[in-house]
Amino acid sequence: MRRDHRPPWLKRLYVSYQNFYVNRYLRPQFEHLGSGYIFMQPWHVEVFGPLVHLGDNISIMASSDGKVRFTVWSDRDDLSGIHIGDACVINPGVRISAAREIVIGQSTMLASGVYITDTDWHGLYDRVGPGPVSPVRLGDNVWVGDGAMVGKGVTIGDNSIIGARSLVLHDVPANVIAGGNPARVIRELDPETPIRTRADWFAASGLTQDLQAIDDALLKDNSFWHWLRTLISPRRGD
Repeated sequence: MRRDHRPPWLKRLYVSYQNFYVNRYLRPQFEHLGSGYIFMQPWHVEVFGPLVHLGDNISIMASSDGKVRFTVWSDRDDLSGIHIGDACVINPGVRISAAREIVIGQSTMLASGVYITDTDWHGLYDRVGPGPVSPVRLGDNVWVGDGAMVGKGVTIGDNSIIGARSLVLHDVPANVIAGGNPARVIRELDPETPIRTRADWFAASGLTQDLQAIDDALLKDNSFWHWLRTLISPRRGD
């Protein structure tokens, strides 16, 4: 289909079901889930282990071929888990795996297929235990590109951008663009140019309200029977 043919009331019903699913099946698995969240296809979000904390206004998009996975697995006494700040967006296929602590600041964006871990999960000689563990920290408003990996012990500074398919094994300072394998700083961001964050968006109006207004405008002429016809007998141009 080239566009969404559902009438507005049907789209709202679908969104309501997604929210029901989150509250009924996912919320009990999180240590904390803030308010104002948006989950798309939450039945493809998987949580393994305790201590997964999600802030307010989180947006998580999962799919059948791009499950989002949060994993906390460890017997450490100092286990802190996964902490994700307000207004972050997590796209399909993202995996975040912690054996001690992963902290992600507010307004951070994780593109499809990103992998973040604080351990190698096996040692060079001890292939049973998780191996060396070192916390990972992403600052506020970080953007990690498609398919990138952030390894143990890495800190990425505020506002920095990680290029697609990059392998980040060392710290990245704030306000830079880094990329490659292993990732290195490519250039600095212009300090004179203001940066608009997702937190700013929510503070100004709210993503949920904006999306609802967009949906209402795009779907206002759709009828139930038209939508049903597109399912049963799709035509060129649908």
